[in-house]
Amino acid sequence: MHDTGTVAPSDPAPDQGEPAQAPSKHARRFGLPIATCLVMGNIIGGGIFLLPASVAPFGTISLVAFAVLTAGAIALALVFGRLAERDPRTGGPYVYARAAFGDFAGFLAAWSYWITTWVSNAALAVAAVGYLDVLMPVNDHKWTACLAALVLQLLPALANFAGTRYVGAVQLVATVLKFLPLLLVAVGGLFFFDSANLGAFQASDDSPLGAVSAAAAILLFSYLGVESAAVSAGEVRDPRRNVGRATILGTLGAALVYLLGTLAVFGTVAHDKLVSSTAPFSDAVDVMFGGSWGGTAVACAALVSMVGALNGWTLLSAQTPYAAAQDGLFPSAFGKKKRGVPTVGVLVTVVLASLLTVYNYTAGSGGVFESLVLITTFTATVPYLLATAAQIYFLVSGQRERVHRGRLARDGVLAGVAFAFSMWLVAGSGYAAVYQGVLFLFVGVLVYAWMAARKQRAATVNH
Repeated sequence: MHDTGTVAPSDPAPDQGEPAQAPSKHARRFGLPIATCLVMGNIIGGGIFLLPASVAPFGTISLVAFAVLTAGAIALALVFGRLAERDPRTGGPYVYARAAFGDFAGFLAAWSYWITTWVSNAALAVAAVGYLDVLMPVNDHKWTACLAALVLQLLPALANFAGTRYVGAVQLVATVLKFLPLLLVAVGGLFFFDSANLGAFQASDDSPLGAVSAAAAILLFSYLGVESAAVSAGEVRDPRRNVGRATILGTLGAALVYLLGTLAVFGTVAHDKLVSSTAPFSDAVDVMFGGSWGGTAVACAALVSMVGALNGWTLLSAQTPYAAAQDGLFPSAFGKKKRGVPTVGVLVTVVLASLLTVYNYTAGSGGVFESLVLITTFTATVPYLLATAAQIYFLVSGQRERVHRGRLARDGVLAGVAFAFSMWLVAGSGYAAVYQGVLFLFVGVLVYAWMAARKQRAATVNH
């Protein structure tokens, strides 16, 4: 049944947040620091450790692309904060899309986000093995590497099974451990900064606009994860206040590390060497302190960073299906929690991600796996588009209970910028990813037909 913007009577009231659960010593709601760490940890996975080399061919003009993208990401973060303030339930974009456009739009948001999380987990684990290999040889044999990737997925899953209390603890520790070396390079590198290393402002043959756009296409996906606090709103204390704050603080923190880290590497590693570098932060550490221990130090930081991201993404992978299951749009098993965590969602995610990981090591071709990873860059943006469209819908349709009149103009501009940023993300993912991503979405249409029919039949029987 189409929902025209009001919350269905069967839903928990927005004021109440999550339905009451039996208290558990293993379940603990996240305060502002943990929620902020969740956002920062999920935005910054392992990509930061390669980013400076990825954008170096464009010259320092790529820092302009960073600034533009940061503005778009902050606009998106502000929109999520405003939406969560009105409806602070677990599910984030799913909840907002369903409230504005009905069950089908909500399901598409949940389905596409769920695909993103478990495919991303497999990709993160496989990438983490590359850093683990610097510390101990695991890549010598594919089955050793595969086993290592599976263990790297299992450990964060065990933290999730143990309860939200442990998820929060792991996230806090991982975020601190990963930011110490990043900030060491970002801040320490400024003392070793040499402008002669920067190279040309515009190193490519593109026009200035073309260079910014090309650099932005590489950097676009660095900000996926801004929705993390909104998706887990039900696990955040005082979500109306803290979800928005955590989203803004986490996005700003990630942006600061990205910008300072990239600038420091640009200024410490000679441009001609940086363009071909496979470990730019390691090279920067070696320049700053001498020796060749930088590779080991950065590999440790990257490994901690990725395990922290896996921990956060594993929780998020279960939250959106949980919210959809509460509304009868996902199988009911996804809608049960133990110790504050939707354990079935976590289990299914680990199984699917593990199967995809094993496939990656047995298929003998990385092409399919890389394609799946690119698809997630498209599926991740579908909930963004639907959520920002929901905000525009609430603002334009004049729903007084959902709109703050004094902030109408500002909220309208932010929603427009966030929607444009989300469209830019879709365009940046490329034709193949959009084409294949739409096929994934259409598979979801069949699942929706099945779940909607079951929901309707159950409603008929109850009446």
